[in-house]
Amino acid sequence: MTDTALIPSALQLPAAPRALVCHPATPCVLPLQIQVTLAGAGNEAGAGLLLRYELRGDMGRLRLPEPASPGPADGLWQHTCFEAFVARSGETAYREFNFSPSGRWAAYRFNAERLRDEPAEAAQPPVVPDLHLERGTDSLTLLAWLPHHALPDSTQGQPLEIGLTAVIETTDGQLSYWALCHPNERPDFHHRGGFQPSPDLPHFLPNSAPT
Repeated sequence: MTDTALIPSALQLPAAPRALVCHPATPCVLPLQIQVTLAGAGNEAGAGLLLRYELRGDMGRLRLPEPASPGPADGLWQHTCFEAFVARSGETAYREFNFSPSGRWAAYRFNAERLRDEPAEAAQPPVVPDLHLERGTDSLTLLAWLPHHALPDSTQGQPLEIGLTAVIETTDGQLSYWALCHPNERPDFHHRGGFQPSPDLPHFLPNSAPT
């Protein structure tokens, strides 16, 4: 998937975007639109997951992290950040991925809700997503590709369940929390009620990408 010439907003992904909604307990003062498009995309190691986050609104009133050297980092969710939570249907374990507009990322494993599995993280190859960012005056698009080994294993062919979320920070330091749905009175991205079944993701063909 690595291609420095990719233009995230120009990719013709084979699925309809999914809209994120702001949690009513943390209203955003700006009229923003956030949508995410999913597709399967892989290489010789197997199919991974391609995610395109599209944020539309007045970028001048958002606080975006400064560009940084690509690499893993904790605490990305404390500022503007896009996220994905991935599980297998019927399994309590899940993975969390954070993608910052700075170019940094985070990948975590959990045995159950908020119960982090650090030994498994240390025992497995590091997750290095392929990120591409495109900024405009009224839009920001982030494309993230997760390799096959980053996704939960399927022992009995269980489909994926995915939670798509975002944290948005405005210039006054206010945070709003966005997701496909909000099952609790307070924002809680780890709640499985916010995950949605994604059994048959359409496959994206890299050779259809613009260069």
